[in-house]
Amino acid sequence: MKISTRGRYALRMMVDLAMAPEGEFVTIKSIAARQGISDKYLEQIVTMLSRAGFVKSARGAQGGYKLAMPAESYTAGMILRLIEGSLLPVACMEDEPNECPRCARCVALDLWKQLGEAVNSVVDSVTLADLAEKQKRINDVCLSGGTESK
Repeated sequence: MKISTRGRYALRMMVDLAMAPEGEFVTIKSIAARQGISDKYLEQIVTMLSRAGFVKSARGAQGGYKLAMPAESYTAGMILRLIEGSLLPVACMEDEPNECPRCARCVALDLWKQLGEAVNSVVDSVTLADLAEKQKRINDVCLSGGTESK
C-alpha cells in the first residue's frame, strides 16, 4: 500500500487547519504557502474534504476553511480513507465475504488480513489533534534551533 501525494497533502492540510486558532477560517493561499503545495491542488483536495463534511467554508474577506469538528474527532484513517479509498493491501480483501476464487487455498490471505488490520490500527489510533500537537512541538524546536526527539 502506498499513500498518494493527494492523501499526504490532505493530511497536511487538515493538520494545518487543526493548528489554527479555534473558529478561525484559514485561506487556501496561506495553507499553500506554509505547506509548499500548489493552491490549485489544495482546492481540489478541499472540495473532497468539504463534500464529506470534514471542513466548513466561508466566503469574503474573512473567509476560508476551518475544521467542521474538533481535531480530536478526526483520525488519520478517516482522512486517508476519504481521499485514498480502501487502505487494504490487496483488492481481493475488499469484498465481504471474500469472493476471490483462490481465497480457500490462498497461503497469503492471513498475511494480507494481518497487514490490513495493522495499518488500520495505526491510522485509526492517531487523531488530527495528536498530529497538530506533534507539529507544534516540531515547529517550536525548529524555531529554537534544536533537534526534536521522538
